[in-house]
Amino acid sequence: MTDTAANPAATTTIVFLLFPGITQLDFTAPAQALCRMPGARMVGAAVSRDPIATDSGFSILPTDDFVSCPQADILCIPGGHGVTAALGDAATIDFITRQAASARWVTSVCTGAFLLGRAGLLAGKRATTHWAYAHLLPLVGATPVAARIVEDGNLVTSGGVTSGLDFALTLIGRLHGDAVAQAVQLAIEYDPAPPYVGGHPDRAPAAITAGLKAHVYDAAAARMEQALTG
Repeated sequence: MTDTAANPAATTTIVFLLFPGITQLDFTAPAQALCRMPGARMVGAAVSRDPIATDSGFSILPTDDFVSCPQADILCIPGGHGVTAALGDAATIDFITRQAASARWVTSVCTGAFLLGRAGLLAGKRATTHWAYAHLLPLVGATPVAARIVEDGNLVTSGGVTSGLDFALTLIGRLHGDAVAQAVQLAIEYDPAPPYVGGHPDRAPAAITAGLKAHVYDAAAARMEQALTG
């Protein structure tokens, strides 16, 4: 039994890294589940407390900057097209490194995995990320795994965007047991019944996958590769 399961009143500090160009659902989906966990203390940390522009046309206001941020029990690194710029920001990478050193759980959603990798946290680890970038994981020393959630010790990586909600529920189950995780799932009515079958290339029509890669992800993956190797 984990410490938090034995003492449900214990506080768990959950720190999300925020950066310009973040995919807001990478952050807000797991945050919505994790904030309902018993004893959750939510923190959004960025270089400064200025509003962070997301990929959705609105901004998020951090609770802390890197100096004032408390030590995370759970460190979560979201993804987004802004990851390529964040990879070159020394303050951001240093923050991840420092926080991860004492965090009980180190996690990522989508391309946030590459920020963990730049901090040296994926070397020799099994990991996943958004399907369009998975082939780049060896560049940060990780072994790609074709799965929505991958656990390797205290490291938890998740696939693209919506998989952050699955990761959060999985982690709540680890910390507080299945019944608590199921209650959170019910509270947010997470009962997926998408109108289309095709949320992953394994199931999507080939033409849809090819078109999306051509219009978005071939170039985006090339920019990520350049940021990782350049």
